[in-house]
Amino acid sequence: MNANLAQLCRQFIENRDIIKSTFAWESSYIYPVCAAIFTDQRVTAEREKLLACREILKSRTGVFSNFRGNPRLTMISKMALSEDPNGKLGRALELYAALKKHFMASEYLPVASMVLSELTDPGQYAAISARTRHIYELMKAEHPFLTSGEDSVFASLLSLSSLEDESIVSHMEVCYQLLKPQFFSHNAVQSLSHVLALCAGSAEEKCSRTLELFAELKARNCPYGTGYELPTLGVLAMLPGDHETMVQELIETDAWLGTQRGYGVFGPGRRQRLMHAGMLVTSDRLGQENNAVMGSAAMSAAVSMIAAQQAAICAAIAATSAAQAASN
Repeated sequence: MNANLAQLCRQFIENRDIIKSTFAWESSYIYPVCAAIFTDQRVTAEREKLLACREILKSRTGVFSNFRGNPRLTMISKMALSEDPNGKLGRALELYAALKKHFMASEYLPVASMVLSELTDPGQYAAISARTRHIYELMKAEHPFLTSGEDSVFASLLSLSSLEDESIVSHMEVCYQLLKPQFFSHNAVQSLSHVLALCAGSAEEKCSRTLELFAELKARNCPYGTGYELPTLGVLAMLPGDHETMVQELIETDAWLGTQRGYGVFGPGRRQRLMHAGMLVTSDRLGQENNAVMGSAAMSAAVSMIAAQQAAICAAIAATSAAQAASN
């Protein structure tokens, strides 16, 4: 493991432990995702700022607000990275109101609103919200039973594309049809196709790179998850460089995480752990100066990391919701 990646791993665990000690009763699935949000920015979480952001969130949202549901800790984490957390939340709430004109409320809509408000100006909120809905409707027309709340997050990212909406969804569908025979969960494949649609290059090339990486990991006795972990695999596959080196980095990072407290019997499973390793490898590679502008086969550095984070957030929300349903 290179020195930069090793440092990221240590900071990731430090951030996870700070967040967990500050918010002791959250889902075990959400702590690593929030830790990755801080680690990607090379920032160490601060207990006092996290608590202050929680109070801001409480003061500006109602008890039953989706901002205070399963995504709340990711909302707090993103606020805590800002010099103006109150203003950051205010912009997200403004965009959330615009999105609610087009979507039913869900746990995923606050995630979409926070992401879009980071990447757009308030004057664009109405148009971006309408475009997000149009892309979502096109997705739903292709897959009425697969398309649901979490897809609004990917639709929001895709709404920033310079391509025509129909072209975006057509490209996604080509990716979906190429990948569908290879994986059991068609819902996960759909999310993966959304991530790949954010990339430059042909659908065939992108799907081939993704399947090659998946096969290489499996051959090294390090099988990648085929559920909500898949979108993050797509981000990894689009990174520059050879897969052999990346696979080695993933295996080393995964092995190191496996030695850390919290990744045992009662922590996230092996496949979730490998996804976390993938997020760290992605962050390391995109943080390298020579990768600030990526090649034609990949997304821009900023959007690719955002896509990886949102995929992980969606996975954590889904896992948390499933665990809560099972316990009830």
